[in-house]
Amino acid sequence: MESRILLTGGTGFFGRALLRHLLSCGIDTNTSLWVLSRNPKQFQTAHPDLAVSNRIRYVQADIQARESLPWNQSFTHILHAATDSTFGPRLTPLQRFNQIVEGTTNILDLTVATGARRFLLTSSGGIYGPQPTDLEEIPEDWPGSPPLDQASTAYSQGKRAAEHLCALYRSEYGLETVVARCFAFVGPDLPLDAHFAIGNFIHDAISSNAITVAGDGTPLRTYLDQSDLARWLWTLLIEGIDGEAYNIGSEREITIGDLAHLVRDLIAPTKRVRILSEPQHSGLRSRYVPSTNKVQTLHSLRAKISLEQAIIRTAKRSLT
Repeated sequence: MESRILLTGGTGFFGRALLRHLLSCGIDTNTSLWVLSRNPKQFQTAHPDLAVSNRIRYVQADIQARESLPWNQSFTHILHAATDSTFGPRLTPLQRFNQIVEGTTNILDLTVATGARRFLLTSSGGIYGPQPTDLEEIPEDWPGSPPLDQASTAYSQGKRAAEHLCALYRSEYGLETVVARCFAFVGPDLPLDAHFAIGNFIHDAISSNAITVAGDGTPLRTYLDQSDLARWLWTLLIEGIDGEAYNIGSEREITIGDLAHLVRDLIAPTKRVRILSEPQHSGLRSRYVPSTNKVQTLHSLRAKISLEQAIIRTAKRSLT
């Protein structure tokens, strides 16, 4: 049976990772991939290496413009990754929330209308809210949530609402839905001029006199390479258990300060690292660390690329 797969957000960081993964593996002759983009011609011109397969079709559409969506087509699977986490901060909190919720509603309606049987949502680890200092890794059943009275949590609140929409459509229409709660990533397609600390450090290592840490360097983070991200997402689209949510990320902890030094050591050993703030002595620090035991146990997924390899890969691509 032919698989007809629709990918939203296909030209963003997640989408490009998925396209590179599929092209490197070879797209099965029984699989066709439709990629939604607001400006597919511009994307194909900028990334000709991602427009080389006749199994990939680019479609001009906007997830918030219902009339632009391919309602007259049929699909078997839909992977919804079209939320702007890269340049999303340019939007107001209300715009970010609406983009997520309206876009997800439209794509779920499209899923039902086009006969797709499976839907994968890329959600966020932000749905758990602040991670307690005594919780080393967040499991999928952690009941935390971001504060409702803070506009700054609009992205995470939108993702929570999107997950609930999946549950509603699963109940109403019998749709198979899977949720991927994504944490932090690195890789050749990561923008180095956005709000991602690891991207900023790589940019500084290549282009600045010093690598600058804006805070005190104590927050704990983990980073999964984008090729592992893509492999995990593709596996969950096809094999993820209906109705389940999975954390997607690395369990290798590193402080932001140590990360800056690691980037320095790998890319620009002679440069210095500047940490702008002194550590607080309260003993409290930010953690954003997932437990990935569930996806490892149920689907045998492991990270294949180390953090060191991922940093070098990212830096090399920016130099070409």
